[in-house]
Amino acid sequence: MNQQDPYDRQDPYDRHDRHDRYAPRNSPLLSVPVHAAGPDGPWADVAEGMVRNGNACIHTTWDEWPAEPASGAALRRLLGRDWVRYRDTADATARHRFVASRLAIRYTAAAALGTGPAELDLSYKPGGRPYLRGFDQMDLSLTHTDDLIAVGISRTGRIGVDTEPADRRLAFDLLQDQVCTPAERAELAALGERGQAAGMLRLWTLKEAYTKALGLGLRMGFSEFGFATATSGETGLLAPDGTPATHGEWAFGTYPVAGRYLLSVACHDAGLDTSRDSAVATMLDEGFVAMVSAALLDPA
Repeated sequence: MNQQDPYDRQDPYDRHDRHDRYAPRNSPLLSVPVHAAGPDGPWADVAEGMVRNGNACIHTTWDEWPAEPASGAALRRLLGRDWVRYRDTADATARHRFVASRLAIRYTAAAALGTGPAELDLSYKPGGRPYLRGFDQMDLSLTHTDDLIAVGISRTGRIGVDTEPADRRLAFDLLQDQVCTPAERAELAALGERGQAAGMLRLWTLKEAYTKALGLGLRMGFSEFGFATATSGETGLLAPDGTPATHGEWAFGTYPVAGRYLLSVACHDAGLDTSRDSAVATMLDEGFVAMVSAALLDPA
């Protein structure tokens, strides 16, 4: 009699019931995602994550944000350059979802920077990726699926986030060549059907998060790089043959959130971060400020 796959008899994302060797290996360098229940946060947890790890991530749902969060004038100031798109969106549901996602970004960034959400100039790169004008060191990533919104922010390098419903089933037989490296295919092939589906979903969200952080998205082939599967002893980014592909500069994690979603985070450490303080009023480099002050005092 064949031994039953643990994935076939228990929830693969239940940390309490799952065998340790099936537990996702999340990097301790990542801040655990915070549930932000609308404008009330808790935003202090985001600030704490930035101080501790240089990154933070929140998840929320669009219906946790008021459809009309402020008066017309106040909302226009709060949305900034997004006001025009908000005003021109005729469908009430689409308008509500749009304002919820933009306010989630603004409140997350404001908590990380120690300022007010209306004080930030939120803009977008050609591909639609959000960024903060005047804060080039800060990187943002936004993702949403169904009613879930997630925002990632980092001061150490690029960050990418991706989320999918935890019950989504990706067919291993149909997608293994497009999604998996040879090493991942071999490890997942040894699991039962439930284990393969769970492993595929985890890999999919991790690869989406990583390629979003790189700014490439689906333009980068998912079979060209890999991650540890449930049975692997490796933890970071892997080459197609399963050997380590980086030296610890990337941190990855996959988390069950909101009861029915998976949220994956990929965060890069560029090695340039010299301060744990990302507050607007104090994040300027002291050496740079001293050089500018000296130049102003002695323009010759």
